[in-house]
Amino acid sequence: MQRRLRRLFHAFFPRREEPDDAFALAFLQGEERTLYLSMDPRDRAHAVRVARRLLQHYPDAPAFAIRAALLHDAGKALRPYCPLERILTGLYALPVSPYPLRRGIFGAFQVRRHHPLYAAERIQDPEVRALVLEHHRPQSLWGKRLHQADQEE
Repeated sequence: MQRRLRRLFHAFFPRREEPDDAFALAFLQGEERTLYLSMDPRDRAHAVRVARRLLQHYPDAPAFAIRAALLHDAGKALRPYCPLERILTGLYALPVSPYPLRRGIFGAFQVRRHHPLYAAERIQDPEVRALVLEHHRPQSLWGKRLHQADQEE
């Protein structure tokens, strides 16, 4: 509960979020860096915390798993960060198709539900892409570990 309240606070007061971009950029390669930097600072800070938690639990985690942790929510960057939209779409999930991507609140529901797909489509590395795609419905060992680290954050 405390983590959720902290995330809610940071959603409305983004200046308090300071992502460790140097940490992230040290792991990311090529276009992954651009994709990461396109994310809102609040999402980047969350991604860094997830990556660090993954490393805390699994110090020998492969680089592709850390890179996936840093990019797992990159699909959310398709829309500007709006705290009220994030809260609403987190409380209720509409069964929406990923395409065509729409504007307005309907588009917010699409991004919430399909952000792993939107991110995966922009990632070249097949191992990173696969983990990002499955981070809400893990199938592989590292997918499950990423999901766990994301849930703990």
